[in-house]
Amino acid sequence: MNAPNFDFAPLLRPGLPQPAAKWTGLAPYNFTGGNNDADELPLAGLIAAANSVMAREGRTLATYGLESGPQGYRPLRKFLAQKLKRDASIACSADDILITSGSLQALDLVNGIFLAPGDTVICERDSYQGTLNRYTRLGVTAVGVPLDRDGMRMDALAAALADLKSRGVRPKFIYTIPTVQNPTGTILPESRRAEMLKLADDYGVPIFEDDCYCDLIWDHKRPPALHAMSKSNNVIHIGSFSKSIAPALRVGYIVAPWNALSRMLATKTDAGSGALEQMVLAEYCKPHFEEHVPVLTRGLRKKLDTLMESLAERFGTAAEFNEPKGGIFLWVKLPDNVDTLKLYPAALKAGVAINPGPEWSTDKTHSSSRMRLCFASPTHEEIRKGIAILAEVCHREFGVPARISNVAR
Repeated sequence: MNAPNFDFAPLLRPGLPQPAAKWTGLAPYNFTGGNNDADELPLAGLIAAANSVMAREGRTLATYGLESGPQGYRPLRKFLAQKLKRDASIACSADDILITSGSLQALDLVNGIFLAPGDTVICERDSYQGTLNRYTRLGVTAVGVPLDRDGMRMDALAAALADLKSRGVRPKFIYTIPTVQNPTGTILPESRRAEMLKLADDYGVPIFEDDCYCDLIWDHKRPPALHAMSKSNNVIHIGSFSKSIAPALRVGYIVAPWNALSRMLATKTDAGSGALEQMVLAEYCKPHFEEHVPVLTRGLRKKLDTLMESLAERFGTAAEFNEPKGGIFLWVKLPDNVDTLKLYPAALKAGVAINPGPEWSTDKTHSSSRMRLCFASPTHEEIRKGIAILAEVCHREFGVPARISNVAR
C-alpha cells in the first residue's frame, strides 16, 4: 500500500513559477529549443580529448576548481582569451573570465547583481525567451526596441532612452544580442555598435552583450564585439559553447571588469561549474575549434536552405521571413489571422513542435502571428515532413495557406 503524499503546497513560498510538466519526450518533428545538429557533434575528438586530459590531469578532480581557482579551469579561460581576441577583438586575460554553467547561469549572475523588483532594462523587442521570462519573474520592466534587417534600430533606442529619462527612469542596462540575434538572426553593423556605445555613454547606462550565437555566421565575418569597442569599459559580455560544440555540456562564460565580476563570483553558489566538461573542452578546442566551426556552419546552412525551400513550397507567400545571417533559428511571420499560441498545441498534437512568437517578444500583439523555428536538430527529411504537416494543421485551423498539397507522412 502506497503512503499518502505529503501536501507541500501550503509551505511553498509565494511567487513561484507554474509547476514544470513531466517530460514526455521530443516531438517527432521538433523545431523548438536551441538544440544542435547531432551529426556535426565532434564526438571522436571529444572522446580523444577526454581520454587525454583525464590521463594527464584527472586527479585534480579531487580539488574544487581543479586547482585553477573559482573562476574555472585556467586552460579553458586561456583558450577563451585567445579566441575572443582573434574572433571578436576583445582584449582580455584569463583573469577577466568567469566560467559558468551555461549562458543561463551567466544571465542569472548578471541579473542577480543588478536587478531588483521595479527596475527597468532595455532590450530588443524580439528577444530570447529565457531572458524575457527572467525579467518577468524578477518584476523587472523590459522596454523593447524595434529591429530591422540590421538589428536593433538606433533611432528607436535613442527615443526609448530619452523617454525613460524624461520620466526619471534610469535603466539598469541595455541587454542586446548583437551578433546573430535570437530570434531574428540579424547582425548589428559596426556603425550601429558605435552609436549604441555613444548612447550608453551619454545616458550613463551599461550594456549587457549576449554573444552566444556569434560562432555560427555563414561567412565567418563579424564586427568587433561591443565589449571590444567600448572606451569606458561599460560592457559585460557573455558567451557559450552550447551552439558551437554541444548544449548538454552546459559551459558558458562571462567577460567583465573585476569590479563587476568579483560581485558575480561572490554570488555563484555552485562551488564551480562542471569540471570534466571544462577540461574536455579546453583539450579539444585548442587544436580543433577553428577547423570544427566551418564544418558545423556548412551543415547548418544546408538545413536552413531546406527549411526555407519547404516553407516556400508548403506555405507560399503566406510565410514571410528574412534570411538569417547565421545561427540555428528562422523567425517566420504568418498572416495576421494566425495566432501561433493556438497553432502550437494543434501542431504539437500532430507531432510538430514550434516556438510561438509571443513567447519571444516584449510586444505580444506584434508577435502573435510569428513563430521561431530551430532548423539545427531535425534531419533534412524531418524538416520537409514537419513543415508539410505544419502547413496542413495551419490550413485546418486558420485557412493558411489557402491551398495545400498532399502531405507525405
